[in-house]
Amino acid sequence: MAFIPTTTQTHIDPSQGGNYKVPLAVVTMLFFMWGFLTCLNDILVPHLKAVFDLNYTQVMLVQFTFFTAYFLMSIPSGKIINIFGYHKGIVIGLLTAGAGTFLFYPAASFTSYPLFLAALFVLASGITLLQVAANPYVAVLGRSDTASSRLNLTQAFNSLGTTIAPYFGGLFILTTTMLSLEDMRALPPEKLQAYKLLEASSVQIPYVALGISLVILAFAMAKFKLPVIASVEDHHAKAGKLTDALKHRHLVLGAVGIFVYVGAEVSIGSFLVNFLGQPDIAGLKEAAAAGFVSYYWGGAMIGRFVGSALLQKVNAGKLLGIFALVSCALVFTTVFTTGHVAMWTILSVGLFNSIMFPTIFTLGIDGLGKLTSQGSSVLIMAIVGGAIIPLAQGAMADAIGIHTAFILPAICYLYIVFYGFIGSRHA
Repeated sequence: MAFIPTTTQTHIDPSQGGNYKVPLAVVTMLFFMWGFLTCLNDILVPHLKAVFDLNYTQVMLVQFTFFTAYFLMSIPSGKIINIFGYHKGIVIGLLTAGAGTFLFYPAASFTSYPLFLAALFVLASGITLLQVAANPYVAVLGRSDTASSRLNLTQAFNSLGTTIAPYFGGLFILTTTMLSLEDMRALPPEKLQAYKLLEASSVQIPYVALGISLVILAFAMAKFKLPVIASVEDHHAKAGKLTDALKHRHLVLGAVGIFVYVGAEVSIGSFLVNFLGQPDIAGLKEAAAAGFVSYYWGGAMIGRFVGSALLQKVNAGKLLGIFALVSCALVFTTVFTTGHVAMWTILSVGLFNSIMFPTIFTLGIDGLGKLTSQGSSVLIMAIVGGAIIPLAQGAMADAIGIHTAFILPAICYLYIVFYGFIGSRHA
């Protein structure tokens, strides 16, 4: 385990400046970790589908359960932060996520799909608390005019986690060749149960190892003395109400922005493999198409490093509006073209997705003061768009075709254009 230095606790006002490089580096590790854990769901979906012989609706409960936790647990997470503060909230979030990963062991032992879903809910609840605590903490850990830049930089490491996780999952979880559905159904009940137990058990060691890592990180974070940010922490004892936060127009519109952004990003990512397999697009087999999906997520990682630099010089709202406008144009181009043009325009959207979540987030909580934790809860709760919009696009794909259904994320980006240029302004 790497050595984490201990500093004396400080109580400072971020408006006065200061050196926050070490605390920022420590908190950035959290962004990497929850990106890694979230993206492992992409490996769990095909694995659990095969193990439990699920249809697509049933296996999509993996993502639905995960993202629903954001909606249900965001407000409780904000209350936990009001009681214990941002630092202790981070520690509690890590321990909760660790508990979720440990639940994968009995879920595999009993080959219970409902228990897997319960484990995912607990894991996502911990990640929700981490996000409610860490996102605003990074936003106020320095000057307010560079908050979007800092959050984009930390989100870039989140994207690094999402890039590495599929390789980890493929190496340690998808280690064997699954039997075909027909072969599985032909097995006698005893052998079928033994086979399912063997395949389900492949998640046990990786997730237990992740759980141990989370517990170690939680104890390390507890020992590390993060600076107390005066403009945030001073208000714990007299924190405002959620209803007070909702009176801020730019926060409410920002929550809608988070909802449609996460929904659009997850929708595009979820349909890419099937889309690239269409004869009039690229006609790729699933394995080959999956390789190209890395361009989509890799573009988001690169874009966040670039965006972090641009946001030092360009107004956050304007840059968000420009990126959303480009994303909208790229998706509409995909809808109305075919072949490699449609393929590369949809893959390029990832590059311009890059700055959207952290920029919408910082614009949404800007100027909330003692209502920051409540505002953060509202914005994190809006991540439930990642559960709802993909289902809507799936229904559209069944009705009008997978190609035309991409018009839904294009509309989502149109709203973000509005929020960047107009909706993010304070009333």
